[in-house]
Amino acid sequence: MKILGIDHGNVRIGIAVSDESGSFARPLTIITHVSRSQDAEEVSKVCEEQGCGMIVVGIPYDSDGGEGPRARSVLRFVSQLKSICRVPVITWDESFSTKDVIANSLQMKASRSSRQQALDDKAAAMILQSYLDHRAQYPEGQSV
Repeated sequence: MKILGIDHGNVRIGIAVSDESGSFARPLTIITHVSRSQDAEEVSKVCEEQGCGMIVVGIPYDSDGGEGPRARSVLRFVSQLKSICRVPVITWDESFSTKDVIANSLQMKASRSSRQQALDDKAAAMILQSYLDHRAQYPEGQSV
């Protein structure tokens, strides 16, 4: 089953998709934030077009694990998405995903211009890959 990964930001929403086996995530696209309802409609449409059976949305929890303003905003988006989507929508801790993407691009010696491009889709892929790796390590029914 293919899975859609979402990195919801203030300005852009990064979208990633897994392969059919649910093993590998890749960046797919970036959409521009319009409104919670329009964003949810667009994500739901992409999910359907890609034939995904689940959506994983990254939640930017605070460093202490609490729900700050950004996490609450994304959770409102998740609620809207759940209300219109035909597939399960789950949340996943995305703490530091964008910073990790930037660190990886620095490590890989990416050019300054490529590092200045929007990274939302790559952050979505990192969030989704984290979920896929966890799911592979702890199959359903096993505790963490």
